[in-house]
Amino acid sequence: MAISANRLELLQIADAVAREKSIDRGIVIAALEDAIQKAARSRYGTEAEIRAEINPKTGEICLQRLLQVVEVVENYSTEVAFVDAKEQNPHIELGDFMPETLPPLDFGRIAAQSAKQVIVQKVREAERDQQYDEFKDRVGEIINAVVKRVEYGNVVVDTGKGEAIVRRDELIPREVFRNGDRIRALIYDVRREQRGPQVFLSRTHPQFMAKLFSQEVPEIYDGVIQIKAVARDPGSRAKIAVVSTDSSIDPVGACVGMRGSRVQAVVGELQGEKIDIIPWSEEPATFIVNALQPAEVAKVVLDDDSERIEVVVPNDQLSLAIGRRGQNVRLASQLTGWGIDIMTEQEESERRLKEFQERSVLFQEALNVDETVSQLLASEGFDTIEEVAYVELGEIASIEGFDDDTAQEIQARARDYLQELEDKLTAERQELGVADELAELSGLTTAMLVALGKDDVKTMEDLAGCSTDDLVGYTERKKNETIKVEGALSRFNLSREEAEGIVMRARVAAGWIDEADLYQPEDEESQEDAEFDADAVDVDEDLAQDNAAEEAESPKAE
Repeated sequence: MAISANRLELLQIADAVAREKSIDRGIVIAALEDAIQKAARSRYGTEAEIRAEINPKTGEICLQRLLQVVEVVENYSTEVAFVDAKEQNPHIELGDFMPETLPPLDFGRIAAQSAKQVIVQKVREAERDQQYDEFKDRVGEIINAVVKRVEYGNVVVDTGKGEAIVRRDELIPREVFRNGDRIRALIYDVRREQRGPQVFLSRTHPQFMAKLFSQEVPEIYDGVIQIKAVARDPGSRAKIAVVSTDSSIDPVGACVGMRGSRVQAVVGELQGEKIDIIPWSEEPATFIVNALQPAEVAKVVLDDDSERIEVVVPNDQLSLAIGRRGQNVRLASQLTGWGIDIMTEQEESERRLKEFQERSVLFQEALNVDETVSQLLASEGFDTIEEVAYVELGEIASIEGFDDDTAQEIQARARDYLQELEDKLTAERQELGVADELAELSGLTTAMLVALGKDDVKTMEDLAGCSTDDLVGYTERKKNETIKVEGALSRFNLSREEAEGIVMRARVAAGWIDEADLYQPEDEESQEDAEFDADAVDVDEDLAQDNAAEEAESPKAE
């Protein structure tokens, strides 16, 4: 069958639009069908059910109106009598739809304009879907693009498949781009929005530097060397921690390259940002010492519970360890994930002397012993009266100059002191009106009950109505200043989990919830975790990966 010129032209237009917009030809044909249907409805009535089909091979247009089969016709534009339908199709039943072929449609100016709008809208939606599909699985990749325009410091780039944006805060400080410049950046977020998919790029994200190293260092690309953490102060300094799975390969040397060629290529892309490449270690203390390079560390003391580390450096190394405006220690903390407190050897010595004197005075007054005995206890590492009262008797008796009788006497005095203190606290609790039922709640000491009473928490109902912040406090930002708000039990160093447990037990005791509600079956909990993880993929996280992105450091790889 010969194809008419009009039909051939229709297919050629569909092919041209599909090629120009890089979308599927079928989508364009479907848009044309929707446009014809809309134009037909404007002629035959908006309530009519119109179907238009375009043969993708011949371009022939088939226009039909679907009429519902009913007993009595009320609207001839949408219904057909069962008797009439039966004559044309003996197998048709009530409620079915019978197609009625319509004559070719002559488009008027208004109908043509309306059809054009439908086609443009459908093609635009297809473009947006295609752009979103193109980039949604490429988050975390580096892309090369051309600067299209600069708006209020934000750089809009042409990726070849659409536009993307590098926001002003995602650009390295002091770098300037002009129209036509080539730019490399990390795709860190792709979002569906009403105005179309938005592709966000970043040159300050820690993973941008990690990906640059992956491109410059074949061992990283092959997986022989792994980047464990990255920390950046964009445009100024960065630290990157690397480890090798092959003991024969030096991870730091491989990243630096011959005469620094590899690291210099990354430095050049990052506008001269100094990069420290450091060896990663499973031992937190070793890793933190490496992260503080080039400063030398004399001693470290770790607190695993709070994930903080106390670093002691020689007096002449303090400024080097802290860095300009605290940059070195800040990057080391971001890199390792530990809070770092730095002090000099002199400061540490003075602090320890002060602590020793405070413990000595405490033991001297509480145990009614002379200064020599109190200093012996403090020098042996006893910190509190409770330790003295309940430690194994042999540990006290083993102190030089002590015997079993002396140890028993010291322990007896310690227990008497604690009992006397407990009695005073109990009397104070009762005077404050704190209910006896609170004293039976596990996790609370008498001193805590007194603190709660002073904060007007006196009954089980009062405690059940508290939040974790009410007990342990919280921090907030006001006018660029961090303010710490104390809770009723802040001075007792409770963790948030312990405080939450106290509140939940109070709610059970108050009858607000059942004890079974405190515990979830393991399978339900894992299912909820899985659902949360699935949701977290869809949410940006401000690349939640982000939010506190992993960062790293290196020795003299500048």
